[in-house]
Amino acid sequence: MASKAGTSTSEFADTVSSTAENVKEKVTDAAESARQRVSEVGKQATGKIDEKRAPAADALQNAASTLHERAEDLPGGETVRSVAHSAADKLESTAGYIREHDVRAMVSDVEDVVRRNPGPSLLIAAAVGFLIGRAFRED
Repeated sequence: MASKAGTSTSEFADTVSSTAENVKEKVTDAAESARQRVSEVGKQATGKIDEKRAPAADALQNAASTLHERAEDLPGGETVRSVAHSAADKLESTAGYIREHDVRAMVSDVEDVVRRNPGPSLLIAAAVGFLIGRAFRED
């Protein structure tokens, strides 16, 4: 009888091992499938954002040009005109950056800034999260 019990235990262990292996394979397959889907969605989003880069850069450039043109007519003296021209210069710079860098380069630049300035980055992320939450909150 001892050999029969040993065989049953061995068969049970083999069944458990086989089942565990099947579960592991299914989890691995599901994880790979999810990774592929996420990757594809990411590629699609990157493509759509890249399509919008040129129009966004053009809009920023137009805003900068308008600000430069109208800066002289602003009330408040030289200080206000100087601030307006400075803001227009920043808009032009941003437009150039958007034209010259694709989404991956921009993400890489953001990651570098976050690594160099983790504290301020967390504060900005918290503030943006708060504002987004506030915008979607139902009162």
